[in-house]
Amino acid sequence: MTYTHRLISGRLLRIIGNLVKAFSYAFHAALPHKRFQIPRHAGPIRRTSNDTSEIPRILWQTNYTDRVTLPVYMNYLANRLMGWDFDYRFMSTEDRLDYIREHFSAEIIDCYCRLQIGAAQADLWRLLVIHREGGIYMDIDAHAVWPLSAIIKRHGRLFILTRKGQLSNYFLAAQPDDPAIAKIIETVVDNIKQNEDLGVFDMTGPGAMRKTPASVETATISNRAACIQGSFTNEYFQYIDKKEGKWTRQQRTTRVVNQ
Repeated sequence: MTYTHRLISGRLLRIIGNLVKAFSYAFHAALPHKRFQIPRHAGPIRRTSNDTSEIPRILWQTNYTDRVTLPVYMNYLANRLMGWDFDYRFMSTEDRLDYIREHFSAEIIDCYCRLQIGAAQADLWRLLVIHREGGIYMDIDAHAVWPLSAIIKRHGRLFILTRKGQLSNYFLAAQPDDPAIAKIIETVVDNIKQNEDLGVFDMTGPGAMRKTPASVETATISNRAACIQGSFTNEYFQYIDKKEGKWTRQQRTTRVVNQ
């Protein structure tokens, strides 16, 4: 299918997402404590053997809680539909720490534990889990606009570009032990050790990706043809149960790295 078909699909999903958001204000006004649970693990809806990608068919996501509002849950369902032949793996804040303690060195554990903002922890975790396990990572408010297996077809690594043509980390796809991911991890770990007064974006996020010298050729794709954010949910619905709010607010009063 053409790039145009993907754009149309993305626009249709945005329309559906906006309708979900509009309905959800009334829904959560009537049922303010109602939450939906995202599973820690869900198998593929249907397995297929026609796999032409080196990237494992695993979709990884994380959030501060697995109990979410209707819009966030609908976003999850959209990704299950687009990743119908993928395993789904979810980790909460506590799960991430347990995972890193189990699988990584004391140096990595120390760097992770020095991060004081959840979004920064999630930035490092996504790199670590993709490097160790492989698969696709997507932010909890992001969704695919096309079937995931088609997006990563014939790729061993795929990064996303914003409308400005810059790398972003809300979507990452790679096979295990990917050298480009390893280089970005090195940059993030170095940033944490140096502990300059940087925000989350530059310390652990897209800024760290862009700072990392390209050691290997990496395929990239426009976000509009692969994965977009904010169609189904927004800051209100995503952080409704987190008093600190979004990381952009939290970093105004909290250093990213504990001194």
